Amino acid sequence: MGIIGDSLDKAAAATFTRPVPATPGAQIRYLVKQAKNSTRAVAQALGVSQRTVERYLKGQIRRPRAELAARLADEVRRHWQPRVRERARRQAATSTGIVVEARARFGYTAAPGTTDDSRVRWITQALPPVYAARLFAAQDTGAGEQQLRDIVAEGLQEVYFRDNGRRAEGLLVEFTDIEHAALDYG
Repeated sequence: MGIIGDSLDKAAAATFTRPVPATPGAQIRYLVKQAKNSTRAVAQALGVSQRTVERYLKGQIRRPRAELAARLADEVRRHWQPRVRERARRQAATSTGIVVEARARFGYTAAPGTTDDSRVRWITQALPPVYAARLFAAQDTGAGEQQLRDIVAEGLQEVYFRDNGRRAEGLLVEFTDIEHAALDYG
């Protein structure tokens, strides 16, 4: 997906209460169970044949190719503990907010006479629940990486740079050249 989208997925994974199945056999069994015993649906989701999925279930294949192992792990993580994930997202969107840790280039559009040269900053800032709700809504509707970055930039602009409207009125912040970004549920 992208840096921000992947960070949201990792933040959701950090809320899991049980470990994700680690072996390919356990991962395949979990996916087949989630698909109501449909090996065909699992095969389509993974991009392999139905017979390959059946072989994993029987234990005839134990070690997947690297790209299949990555797809398998991603698919399991995407379906793992949906209620736990939803509860954590709901809490972040209504009460706790989201914490953004980023090392990126921040540029400004500000009043004349101020320094508007962009520079790399390392920022860790808690954003209010309203921005978490917007991020989740955008992610659910399939928003692109740029839209997610814009929401994070707007949140940092308001909370970090403008101090919730107490200073720097009219300051517009650009969030580019992201070197590191990690999001966590408040």
